[in-house]
Amino acid sequence: MSFSARIVSDFNSISPDQWGQLGHAGNPFLSHAFLASLESSGCIGPAVGWVPHHLALFEQERLVAFAPSYIKTNSHGEFVFDWAWADAFQRHGLPYYPKLLTAVPYSPVTGPRLLTAKDHPAQAILAEQLLEFALQQCDRAGFSSWHCNFLLEEEQSVFAGDETLARSDWQFHWHNRGYRTFDDFLLQLRSRKRKNIRRERRQVQQAGIRFDWKSGSQVDSEDLQFIHRCYISTFHAYGNHPVLNESFFGKLADGLQEGFQVCIASREGEPLAMSLFLSGGGRLYGRYWGCLEDIPALHFESAYYQGIEYAIRNGIEVFESGAQGEHKVARGFMPEKTRSFHYIRNESFRTAIATFLEREQHWLDDYRDELLRHSPYRQPES
Repeated sequence: MSFSARIVSDFNSISPDQWGQLGHAGNPFLSHAFLASLESSGCIGPAVGWVPHHLALFEQERLVAFAPSYIKTNSHGEFVFDWAWADAFQRHGLPYYPKLLTAVPYSPVTGPRLLTAKDHPAQAILAEQLLEFALQQCDRAGFSSWHCNFLLEEEQSVFAGDETLARSDWQFHWHNRGYRTFDDFLLQLRSRKRKNIRRERRQVQQAGIRFDWKSGSQVDSEDLQFIHRCYISTFHAYGNHPVLNESFFGKLADGLQEGFQVCIASREGEPLAMSLFLSGGGRLYGRYWGCLEDIPALHFESAYYQGIEYAIRNGIEVFESGAQGEHKVARGFMPEKTRSFHYIRNESFRTAIATFLEREQHWLDDYRDELLRHSPYRQPES
């Protein structure tokens, strides 16, 4: 069984039909629309430090395996933080950039990273060869390192016994326990947490805010302008540079259709805030939030409670609310492990980073235990 390994520098050279043969379990961030829209809208490229360098395996001319990958000249938009590693390299006179990254740009969302053809009899071999191809690229092209971020738990076995270093972190996810209404969910919470959520929702209601949901097939040009305006406002509020443009949101809405959902908050017909969600594979993903006026509790309502209600209405099993934010625990989102693997070409730094990751893991375990002690959910009766 022979496979041809190739670098794909333009994702749009892969057709939707070719892409559809690979297994990505309905994950919207691994849809052809998402990855193609990033490139065709100019949201990734050398200017922002994301150069497409996708790893692909072909059997004759059939695409049978693919790892979305990029040459990185910075660490922006990754959400697995390695700035300290880059600083350490620099202090020792060694370049950390460029590095090679297998991930979905700007998206801290778990999903398959070593994609293989759904019907191929040698899927495990294909995944192993993608990994080998990535490590070869580091050595041949002189990258300091290769990083595979937010991969699935079941993909970990591919990395067993090699020279990569495992790293984990925590995100906050809400799980639908068969709820029929939002009140069903609230009844599972401790009294104080339940009262706090009701108080926050009441604040927004008393401010005269109403919410409308629109899918990708329903948004118009004015909606897209508003989405982008709100997106920019959040980035500017935190002193960050927004990289996604209005063209990207428009292409994504067209491509995902019902998988693209925006919740628009308005008062007396005037839109004030929005939360953008993607959905697929039984999951809802909260991605971007922004507002044009600061209203108490509006962020919690728009980004969390509206999303929970949407998940309940549509029978969605899991709502992932994005990276970071331990304040989410009080609102029903509990810690879930995320995973990444890292190959550091320099052996001395590989050893030092391995030691750091061991210490970090102990801290992360303690952090999770502390979060669980503050669970908002009522303890089951014994």
